[in-house]
Amino acid sequence: MMPSRGLTALLAASLAALWLSGCATSGTPPTHYTLPDAPIADATPDVSADRLLVIRPIRLARYLDVEGIVFQLDDITIQQAQGHQWAEPLGRQLERGLRDRLAARLPGTRVMLDGDTTRSDTPLALRLEVDRFQGRHDGMAVAEGRWQLRNADGELLSLTPFSLTTPLETDGYPALVQALGQDLDRLADRLASAIKRLR
Repeated sequence: MMPSRGLTALLAASLAALWLSGCATSGTPPTHYTLPDAPIADATPDVSADRLLVIRPIRLARYLDVEGIVFQLDDITIQQAQGHQWAEPLGRQLERGLRDRLAARLPGTRVMLDGDTTRSDTPLALRLEVDRFQGRHDGMAVAEGRWQLRNADGELLSLTPFSLTTPLETDGYPALVQALGQDLDRLADRLASAIKRLR
């Protein structure tokens, strides 16, 4: 049995309305960001070097382990941006960023991520906990947390908090991501100094 013309027209109008409402709500796609790259160390790492630093998986505060870049509106209010998102999980970007930055600052040391080594006796292991990595209402990029350095026996050699702030050069999320990259640079400086002291 053929549908009536009235029913066909109603069905077509309903489908058109659904299609239009879908287009109206889709909006602008989000912009995706990556942390600034670190300069790669010029010298090829000596694969036979005794000095090895392994970066364990980074522990992020739960509210940071999201797609949207986090912004602190006041002392107690946090907002995750919907239109400005990380291009890949923040923890992975931080792990790779630290690996490259530390490799450039620690010549003669192989710096590897946890899954890249098969050695069970890691001479030195770094564990980073990140409690804050966000923009703040006063125009600052904030990075806070603590790091642990452990030897091959698992003995704790260093447990050190860090708190870094960098002013944004201009308004907007690109400036925030650049400033967070500068926080990561300064964290790598502090870590490299701490590791050199342990030697």
